[in-house]
Amino acid sequence: MIEHIELFFKSIFIDNMVFAVFLGMCSYLAVSKKVATAVGLGAAVIFVLAITVPLNWLLDQYLLQPGALKWLGAEFADYDLSFLSFIMFIATIATMVQLVEIVVEKFSPSLYNSLGIFLPLIAVNCAILGGSLFMQSREIETFGLAVNYGVSSGIGWFLAILAIAAIREKIRYSNVPAPLRGLGITFIITGLMGIGFLSFGGMLTGGDEEGEPSTEPTTEVEQVKTEDAKKLAENTKIVK
Repeated sequence: MIEHIELFFKSIFIDNMVFAVFLGMCSYLAVSKKVATAVGLGAAVIFVLAITVPLNWLLDQYLLQPGALKWLGAEFADYDLSFLSFIMFIATIATMVQLVEIVVEKFSPSLYNSLGIFLPLIAVNCAILGGSLFMQSREIETFGLAVNYGVSSGIGWFLAILAIAAIREKIRYSNVPAPLRGLGITFIITGLMGIGFLSFGGMLTGGDEEGEPSTEPTTEVEQVKTEDAKKLAENTKIVK
């Protein structure tokens, strides 16, 4: 349970897709002008990541990794299909995005029109593919952790685009200098938010190891001071 909680918060705050690795920036900047649109796209990203990361974990574990085909028989144990990772991952993502597009168009035509071309472009959103590739490179151990990672990574991206959309709606009524209006002030705010998210970097790290502090001198100056203190103590004993 602890590893699930740690992975959840780490994926949202520490390894945020936008502020830590700067993935999905095109959609992040283009669809963050209104909160309603940002919520719709963010929900779609969460759904796609929650489905594709576990599916790609299964593909990686039982098809793509070296020796993953041993469940078919001993003669397949030496097969290595890892060179197909990008193709298989993108195919899975494209299928899920097509499903999301059909559902959004059916039940929310207004949101579908607001998202425009950026909804089908989720298929080539680097944040979506990055979730599967990070899952693979970090060697997520279980299917449950893969589901957790997909959902939490999507939530992290959702919070990022929701926050910038809310700020951009507010700064419309602010006196922003003319050269910074539009993407200029958006980039500055994104940078400041990225710096803010860096503060979460030590949230899940442990404290200093328990134990007595070392009394051994570490520099020449400290060694000289230690020797002088010993001599002074000896002279004091002699005088007494």
